[in-house]
Amino acid sequence: MPMSAEVLERSLQEAFPDAEISIEDLAGDGDHYRARIVSTAFRGLTRIKQHQLVYTALKGRVGGELHALALETVAPAGN
Repeated sequence: MPMSAEVLERSLQEAFPDAEISIEDLAGDGDHYRARIVSTAFRGLTRIKQHQLVYTALKGRVGGELHALALETVAPAGN
């Protein structure tokens, strides 16, 4: 069963409570999303490490309930 955008956003918000998150359903099928996540958790990390944090937060759902996820991870500007 596909993952809804709401479930995806809730899962990410639980993992990154301070984050600004936007989710876009790329194909309208609940299987292909783009997520933009702005969180202090990403500060000082490489993009690969940032994406690994997201995949860990999704607890193995990518490739299962969630077929494809295009990620944009960003640390907020400033302090």
